[in-house]
Amino acid sequence: MADVVTAEEAQKLQSFLQGKLNPGLVVQRRQRADECAEIYLDQECLGVVQKIVDEGETSFSFEITILDIDLEEV
Repeated sequence: MADVVTAEEAQKLQSFLQGKLNPGLVVQRRQRADECAEIYLDQECLGVVQKIVDEGETSFSFEITILDIDLEEV
Protein backbone atom coordinates (compact mmCIF):
# COMPACT_ATOMS: atom_id res chain seq x y z
CA MET A 1 0.00 0.00 0.00
CA ALA A 2 1.19 3.50 -0.83
CA ASP A 3 1.66 6.24 1.73
CA VAL A 4 0.99 9.97 1.52
CA VAL A 5 3.72 12.12 -0.06
CA THR A 6 4.64 14.86 2.43
CA ALA A 7 5.32 18.49 1.47
CA GLU A 8 9.03 18.02 2.18
CA GLU A 9 9.17 14.87 0.03
CA ALA A 10 7.31 16.64 -2.78
CA GLN A 11 9.92 19.42 -2.76
CA LYS A 12 12.78 16.91 -2.82
CA LEU A 13 11.11 14.97 -5.65
CA GLN A 14 10.64 18.19 -7.61
CA SER A 15 14.32 19.12 -7.25
CA PHE A 16 15.37 15.62 -8.28
CA LEU A 17 13.08 15.48 -11.32
CA GLN A 18 14.02 19.00 -12.41
CA GLY A 19 17.71 18.06 -12.30
CA LYS A 20 17.30 14.71 -14.05
CA LEU A 21 14.51 15.36 -16.56
CA ASN A 22 13.38 18.96 -17.05
CA PRO A 23 13.80 22.14 -15.00
CA GLY A 24 10.15 23.03 -15.69
CA LEU A 25 8.67 20.03 -13.86
CA VAL A 26 6.53 20.77 -10.81
CA VAL A 27 5.34 18.30 -8.16
CA GLN A 28 1.94 19.14 -6.69
CA ARG A 29 0.39 17.28 -3.81
CA ARG A 30 -3.30 16.60 -4.30
CA GLN A 31 -5.81 18.56 -2.26
CA ARG A 32 -7.71 15.50 -1.09
CA ALA A 33 -6.20 12.95 1.27
CA ASP A 34 -4.79 10.48 -1.17
CA GLU A 35 -1.50 8.75 -1.66
CA CYS A 36 -0.02 10.34 -4.77
CA ALA A 37 1.24 13.66 -6.05
CA GLU A 38 0.94 14.93 -9.61
CA ILE A 39 3.80 15.88 -11.93
CA TYR A 40 3.21 18.91 -14.18
CA LEU A 41 5.05 20.49 -17.06
CA ASP A 42 3.56 23.92 -17.64
CA GLN A 43 -0.22 23.34 -17.25
CA GLU A 44 -0.18 19.70 -18.39
CA CYS A 45 -0.30 16.86 -15.89
CA LEU A 46 2.21 14.27 -17.11
CA GLY A 47 1.60 11.64 -14.45
CA VAL A 48 1.64 10.78 -10.79
CA VAL A 49 4.26 9.80 -8.23
CA GLN A 50 3.47 7.41 -5.39
CA LYS A 51 5.34 6.83 -2.16
CA ILE A 52 5.86 3.17 -1.34
CA VAL A 53 7.09 1.99 2.07
CA ASP A 54 7.98 -1.70 2.15
CA GLU A 55 9.94 -3.49 4.86
CA GLY A 56 11.28 -0.20 6.21
CA GLU A 57 12.50 1.08 2.83
CA THR A 58 10.90 4.03 1.06
CA SER A 59 10.76 4.40 -2.70
CA PHE A 60 8.85 6.59 -5.12
CA SER A 61 7.23 5.38 -8.33
CA PHE A 62 6.66 7.86 -11.18
CA GLU A 63 3.94 6.73 -13.60
CA ILE A 64 3.40 8.64 -16.82
CA THR A 65 0.39 8.02 -19.03
CA ILE A 66 0.70 8.68 -22.76
CA LEU A 67 -2.48 8.61 -24.81
CA ASP A 68 -2.32 7.35 -28.37
CA ILE A 69 -3.80 10.63 -29.62
CA ASP A 70 -0.85 12.45 -28.05
CA LEU A 71 1.52 10.40 -30.19
CA GLU A 72 -0.25 11.54 -33.35
CA GLU A 73 0.83 15.11 -32.59
CA VAL A 74 4.53 14.21 -32.77
